[in-house]
Amino acid sequence: QVRLVESGGGLVQPGGSLRLSCVGRKRMFSLNDMGWYRQTPGKERELVAKISSITAGESKEYADSVKGRFTIFRDNVPNTLSLQMNSLKPEDTAVYYCNGDPPFGKEDGSGEYWGQGTQVTISS
Repeated sequence: QVRLVESGGGLVQPGGSLRLSCVGRKRMFSLNDMGWYRQTPGKERELVAKISSITAGESKEYADSVKGRFTIFRDNVPNTLSLQMNSLKPEDTAVYYCNGDPPFGKEDGSGEYWGQGTQVTISS
């Protein structure tokens, strides 16, 4: 069963940093390309960072809007995918989710699975 739990969000001032974490099943993380997505009200969810599977060499790609500021990595803590976010801007405010790339499907086939996400708010 797919289950992803995101944490680490919060309220920080512009220029600050946050580290987001996502816990899931080890096999899911190691065998699949994984990504961090974000969504703001009224907008589609966007993929901001992705990392290929361990067997594919863990190559990383970033959206232009976060390149040079965000880093995605599989943490030393088992079954954890992390996103280090530095030099945060107000436009980074969103709910952040981790998922596969492409997103995992629900067990019943009714659509994509999404966890609860974690809210990131950048404001002075």
